Amino acid sequence: MAAPRRDTRGIVGAAEFLARVDFRRPAPAEALRPYVEHYWLIDWDLAEPYVSHVVPHPSVHVVFQWFEGREPFAEVAGIPSGLFTQRLTGRGRVCGVKFRPGGFRPFAPGPPVSAWTGRRVRQPEVFPDTDPAAVLLPAGEDARVAALDDFLLRLAPAAPDPRAALATGLAERIRGDRGIRRVGEFARSQGMTVRAMQRLFSAYVGVGPKWIILRHRIHEALEHAESAPDVDWASLAADLGYADQAHLVRDFTATVGVPPTAYARGEHPVGRTGAAPG
Repeated sequence: MAAPRRDTRGIVGAAEFLARVDFRRPAPAEALRPYVEHYWLIDWDLAEPYVSHVVPHPSVHVVFQWFEGREPFAEVAGIPSGLFTQRLTGRGRVCGVKFRPGGFRPFAPGPPVSAWTGRRVRQPEVFPDTDPAAVLLPAGEDARVAALDDFLLRLAPAAPDPRAALATGLAERIRGDRGIRRVGEFARSQGMTVRAMQRLFSAYVGVGPKWIILRHRIHEALEHAESAPDVDWASLAADLGYADQAHLVRDFTATVGVPPTAYARGEHPVGRTGAAPG
């Protein structure tokens, strides 16, 4: 089981984001860690509006949100196809749950996780007994984390789902091994057919293994562009398994909204509003 991330991978313009908001990633209760990678808490008090962007991870999120002047609310955010974008204004607070790939299905065992992909669904349609204020209103971080733990422990499955655990393990192998580049080879190495792996990921992760491989490539390219303006993009493309630099540029631009060289110069995308980062 991979440890919670402590990097900023996926956050577009991470330095600017962290300068404008108070962003933390506390760990969940021990019993929840097979399912939940971490919580994420954001507080802000802005004199001017700010738009944040995140290149999504293959994770479903439950997000509790409060914006000054509005009632608190909660929603399930499935994996989006494009950039996560959120416009922040005034004062506000978010308390989010980032499920591991495969970790959400045991808490909502009805439809396949792919049914949530690209969707954001507010309570009371999902988890109708949830009280967003109980999570959002406590001033202290420990109290908010305890409220998130209580919320999830009430919903936790009575017994582990071995297929959920398998999906989580496979997705985390892709995350941790840059040498995994082709779904067919990866499926064979796990004693599975490509179709069987795709069905498993549709049911328990929400996106296919190819999507995850490509998305982790973009996360790594984004991290390079964030840290150095003089990246050797041709070499990086080869390291990430692309046939050539043009393929990397195409995928990066389609996902992030600007070409990698422009991003490295500090040009960031402008997108429609959506969910917050994990």
